[in-house]
Amino acid sequence: MTDNQSCSIKPPDLSGVEIVNLAPEQPLAGYDQAAALAKAEAQKRFEDYMLISWYDRDRDFESPPNTSERGEGFAKDGYIHYGLSHGATLKVDIEAGRFVFFFSPVEW
Repeated sequence: MTDNQSCSIKPPDLSGVEIVNLAPEQPLAGYDQAAALAKAEAQKRFEDYMLISWYDRDRDFESPPNTSERGEGFAKDGYIHYGLSHGATLKVDIEAGRFVFFFSPVEW
C-alpha cells in the first residue's frame, strides 16, 4: 500500500434495524436510568427481548467489553458490530449517542 492509499472502513449496515432516538428533556443521571428507558422501549416492541450490546459514552465503556479492535483515539464501535451479528433488530440511542443499546426479540 502506498502512502496515498488508505484502507476504508464501511459503516455498519443498519438496514433491518429499527432505530429509536430519545432526547429526554432533562439529561439522564447515568447508565442505570438510560438502561431502564431503553428496556421500556424494547418492551413496547417485543413480547420478550434480550439486550445484546450497549455503549456508555460517559464511562467510555462498551459491552461486551473489548469488542472494538482499534486503538485509542478511535470511536468504539465493536458493540455495534457485535449487536448486529447477534441478531439485534432494535437500536435505542439516548441523548445523541451518550447511551446506545441493541436489542433482539426472543422467540420461544
